[in-house]
Amino acid sequence: MENENDFKPKFTGAEENDQQFRIEIADGHFGRFFYIKPLGHERYEILDEEDTIGTVQLDEKDHAHCESQGCELDLPILQAIRDQIKFHQELRNS
Repeated sequence: MENENDFKPKFTGAEENDQQFRIEIADGHFGRFFYIKPLGHERYEILDEEDTIGTVQLDEKDHAHCESQGCELDLPILQAIRDQIKFHQELRNS
């Protein structure tokens, strides 16, 4: 059965996996929002409302391990960001 609506997906020239997405992390009793931009090879740029915070690279073999570069975030927040990136990937792949 063909699609009966006129909806056309928006193509930006970038692959679907290269699109920026937003996550929310608990920081104490408050939520903080971050934008995540895939850079390829399991590397992601972390941005807030104002600027780039740093980059994180997930270990492709050990998903519990990641390395950060230029991040001024404490370790629990960085680990929560890593978990949200992995969760986002799993949702996209299912």
